[in-house]
Amino acid sequence: MGVAVERSKLLRIGVDVGGTNTDGVVLDPSRALDENKGILAWHKAPTTTNPSLGINDAITTMFQSANISPDQVASVTIGTTHFVNAVVERDATRLSRVAVLRLCGPFSKYAPPCIDWPEDMRELILGHYALLKGGLEVDGYLIGDIDEASIRAQCALIREKGIRSVVVNGVFSPIDTVERQEERAAAVVRAEIPGCDVVCSKEVANLGFLERENAAILNASILTFARKTIRSFQEPVKRLGLDCPVFITQNDGTILSGDMAARLPIRTFSSGPTNSMRGAAFLVQNELDEAMMVVDIGGTTTDVGLLLANGFPRQQAAYSDLAGVRMNFSCPDVKSIGLGGGSIVRSGETLTVGPDSVGYKLTEAARVFGGKECLTATDCAVLADGALEIGNRELVKGVLDEQGIAKYKAVVKHKLEKIIDMMKTSPEDLPVLLVGGGAVIAPDQLKGASKVLKPKWSGVANAIGAAIARVSAVVDTVKSTESKTTQEILKEICQDAIERVVANGASRSTAKVVEMDVLPLPYIANKSRFTVRAAGDLDYSRTDFATLHFEESSEADVQMDEYEKTAQRVERKTKLEPKEEVDIDSYRPTVKDRIWYVNETDLDWITIGCYILGTGGGGSPYQYMLKLRQMLRRGDVVRVVSPDDLPDDAAVATTGHAGSPTVGIEKLGGDEMTQAQLELYKVCDRQPTHIISVEIGGGNGLQSLIVGASTNMDLPAVDGDWMGRAYPTRWQTTPVVFNERSPIWSPVSMTDGNGNVVIVPTAASDLQVERILRAALSTLGSAVGCADPPVTGAEAKRWTVENTISQSWRIGRAVAKARKSNRVDHVAETILQECGGPEAGQVLWKGKIVGVHRTLRNGHVYGECVIEGADVIDDDDAVPDKQALRKKDTSAVQFQGKIKIPFKNENIAAIKLSLSVVDGEIVETEDEVLGLVPDLITVIDAQNGEAIGTPEYRYGLLVIVLGITASERWTSERGVEIGGPKSFDMNHLTYKPLGKFVKPLGVIDEFNVNS
Repeated sequence: MGVAVERSKLLRIGVDVGGTNTDGVVLDPSRALDENKGILAWHKAPTTTNPSLGINDAITTMFQSANISPDQVASVTIGTTHFVNAVVERDATRLSRVAVLRLCGPFSKYAPPCIDWPEDMRELILGHYALLKGGLEVDGYLIGDIDEASIRAQCALIREKGIRSVVVNGVFSPIDTVERQEERAAAVVRAEIPGCDVVCSKEVANLGFLERENAAILNASILTFARKTIRSFQEPVKRLGLDCPVFITQNDGTILSGDMAARLPIRTFSSGPTNSMRGAAFLVQNELDEAMMVVDIGGTTTDVGLLLANGFPRQQAAYSDLAGVRMNFSCPDVKSIGLGGGSIVRSGETLTVGPDSVGYKLTEAARVFGGKECLTATDCAVLADGALEIGNRELVKGVLDEQGIAKYKAVVKHKLEKIIDMMKTSPEDLPVLLVGGGAVIAPDQLKGASKVLKPKWSGVANAIGAAIARVSAVVDTVKSTESKTTQEILKEICQDAIERVVANGASRSTAKVVEMDVLPLPYIANKSRFTVRAAGDLDYSRTDFATLHFEESSEADVQMDEYEKTAQRVERKTKLEPKEEVDIDSYRPTVKDRIWYVNETDLDWITIGCYILGTGGGGSPYQYMLKLRQMLRRGDVVRVVSPDDLPDDAAVATTGHAGSPTVGIEKLGGDEMTQAQLELYKVCDRQPTHIISVEIGGGNGLQSLIVGASTNMDLPAVDGDWMGRAYPTRWQTTPVVFNERSPIWSPVSMTDGNGNVVIVPTAASDLQVERILRAALSTLGSAVGCADPPVTGAEAKRWTVENTISQSWRIGRAVAKARKSNRVDHVAETILQECGGPEAGQVLWKGKIVGVHRTLRNGHVYGECVIEGADVIDDDDAVPDKQALRKKDTSAVQFQGKIKIPFKNENIAAIKLSLSVVDGEIVETEDEVLGLVPDLITVIDAQNGEAIGTPEYRYGLLVIVLGITASERWTSERGVEIGGPKSFDMNHLTYKPLGKFVKPLGVIDEFNVNS
């Protein structure tokens, strides 16, 4: 369909090549404010086996309908799901085997490439890997230089295996602008394996070693298929006589040149939702110039995303998941619910809509089209709206009475309002755009929406989004703030981002910074992470846009046909035994003769619990979980004993990691924890018989299990720790609280895993030990293992916060049970039950994060998180009437207003805010203290029950705030002085216990079996 146009070279063609349909649109941007939005022609048809045929048909049809000449077209931009589909479908014909060369020195060996991938994906793609010399510290100092001879030796092995795709991944490579280790290693590989594909990880994603590597591996695996696919995109453009550049849309709604997309196809994986959102916004551009929610209602699901005022979608937080592979490249934050035009409606005492759907059979199964088996949302929409002309209205007459229709409308309205509220980042109403073929089921008014719009041409919003895509560039780096202020550095990085976006093809007059973030790095002197994104409109006056040049081949069509016709999963070389699903209610851990033998199920639950007990700090236990899981799979024995069973003359060693969580996600651990213990006992006469973690919170909660494993020190871990949580300093531990001797923590050793050791034989006080170690920490790369001298069994029994490994296990089990039964809405109450019941803690707050502020002082990240009260329960099926609300959780009523959580690495307090008048202005002031250290204030994700660390706080997250009463080890006068508000410089607050401490029930005590 189309309208005739005058001839001039300014038209943009947008094409969306989906798995089902290929959509096309011809757009004249100079007429974007006209009634027709500048849309001259549009086309929708089934996607063809060879994409070039579908693209050719779409463009030809549009040219004919609008009388358009090829010389009028300025650009062709294509969005596609072909690459992501190849990964999701595990298509062996489209995915190549990949070799991985890590430049990591002694680090990361316990988390080899693809360690956390689904087994079938790992076997399909990973063909070879090697851990080689190289890598940088966070300050740019060398872990070690690369060894070209070792790289050449690995290339010989890669050649023998016939692998033609290689990934090079170096520690802290995204900030490596001087040594350029990845680039140098890649040059060696290209020389040794001529014609191979080499992917440098720094080109693919940013900080986050495993996640960046995962993305680079997937990118490398699909390169051959990507080149051929993009050629199939370009061929019809050339065949039709179009003399213009061809671009591919990427995840953030901006464009890649054809050659860039062929090198980095992974950047296109999530472009579909982004194109839909930006296309919808374009259709209402003369009506709105603010942030807006785009609700795309299809036949089965509704996808919702927030389009920011800068014109780009809000991006996901730290990590994204694709086909079970965890990555950290930029993706739009889109939530989906089971609601669409084909959703099945069931009426009864409670009317439900979805989540099951008739899907693509809507035109056969819906009552309005003659179907008889079920009632669909489209049927009900026709009943509810007399003006809606879909199918035969007579066929649904009387299937619902007036009350039933009212219930249907209320359920659909509630579902949409719920998902919209979940995606909002502030309480203010904002415009909502309804697009997609199922938008007819949505009401014209929604709570939380300032207006509801259903724009014309929303059915080809993806193609429109492609046609209007802009140019972008991102700078993500770590810089020193020692000689320059943060603002000075930020200004320089912003200018760098502008120059990069212009180099990428944007016109300088339109280039501007659209997003920036600064994150101070804890425990690292004068270091911050800066992230800046710039964007601009494409400069069509330029003639230097790169295009791919392929050898001419008449077999191109056949090759693409073969991809589709022979696409299949690779035949497995090894048969995987299906993993037996654990029955959580009947599961019993292995405890024999009062020794608990930890297995993978236990580890999963302990890991979840450790992060929740971390009270926002301690760093994620994820990498340590991977390490310990590998150890268990190779046959390591991990033992846990009760502190009650310690002999008085036992020697209990302490282990713990110190450093920045930001370093921890990039420089994965080696042997520094065990090395610290070995170095300590060179100067400490008494050999250990047991081992305990310095803190249960965060990653340190797993260290006693790792260091004590049978292939390390072969020591039983004590079911307890010295904190019962996470604290930012070593002197905030129970042995210091008891003050029976001083100092406790000397001699002490600290190692970086790279041959550097610090020993403190003696010190004046435990506070001095902390100061000495902190001074050395930055020099050692801000990630070290520490070993403290053993205490006696008698001392340990007095000082230990008891059964905290058991408590972590129980918390993790509660979260797993809530997920399995789809009752995450009650996970907070279940966790509290495992921590001693309602006497021992409280749900302090439920709501949405609406503000986060951070600053760096003395190596620690201080800040505060503001949470607005909200209903976080994902209960969108029941009719939201007053009776139902009385039965539901009362959080919508109970948690009104805002609280703030101040933190110093870990959460310090939860304080209610109130509005006051100061100097004639209304301001927020502190009101009731809901919870305060040493009690545990922990924030969990309301959608999955997982802990959220302070570095992960971001706008819009729905959260639950738990308060758990501290161990009685902390509630003495000296305990409150060391671990209470005064130790965090909050002298104006007075500690009052949340409740009564209940000692966690030990797993050993409950499940022991004597032989």
